[in-house]
Amino acid sequence: MSHLLETIAQVRREVCDLHAELTRYELVVWTAGNVSARVPGHDLMVIKPSGVSYADLTPGSMVVTDLYGTPADGEWGNPPFSPSSDTAAHAYVYRHMPEVGGVVHTHSTYATAWAARGEAIPCVLTMMSDEFGGSIPVGPFALIGDDSIGQGIVETLRNSTSPAVLMQNHGPFTIGKDARSAVKAAVMCEEVARTVHISRQLGEPLPIDQDSIESLYARYQNVYGQ
Repeated sequence: MSHLLETIAQVRREVCDLHAELTRYELVVWTAGNVSARVPGHDLMVIKPSGVSYADLTPGSMVVTDLYGTPADGEWGNPPFSPSSDTAAHAYVYRHMPEVGGVVHTHSTYATAWAARGEAIPCVLTMMSDEFGGSIPVGPFALIGDDSIGQGIVETLRNSTSPAVLMQNHGPFTIGKDARSAVKAAVMCEEVARTVHISRQLGEPLPIDQDSIESLYARYQNVYGQ
């Protein structure tokens, strides 16, 4: 088996397995939501098929596309499924943010509720400082089907420390150095969206000053867990 075939097989297994994390953390319902990963060293990506139940996903059902979202022919063999309806957005991110190795989209309840209001989640938790380096920003309203969503993601996150964006009236998209990191960001995004929402029901959350946010972020990203 060629190196490329081995790599694609590995990425397909990883992307398939990571979809189970979306259901485990209750970030998706029915067939909504998706995980994708860049194929390292190649202008290819792997993404969930459209309209297939999470319980029925297998590594072989993951669709290999080019970085424009077009299914790519090769020895790896693509399944008889269309790629996710969000593929164009994922592909745009990979084309314009070479450091990104994974992209995730969910309609998780609390994060999507913030997106419906078009409101950034303010940085009022040390966990947010650690994981996001500040607030979780809102991206522009965009219709699905072309590059519009991808453009909004890239424009919002390109100069942000946050790996998550709340696309207005739509929901969260997250990025990471690999697909697992992007899934973690989606889990954490929903957790802080829920917590800050509950805090607001009790009163006005206390802000964290910018110097402390930057200090917490630097420590967590560069020291914690090493």
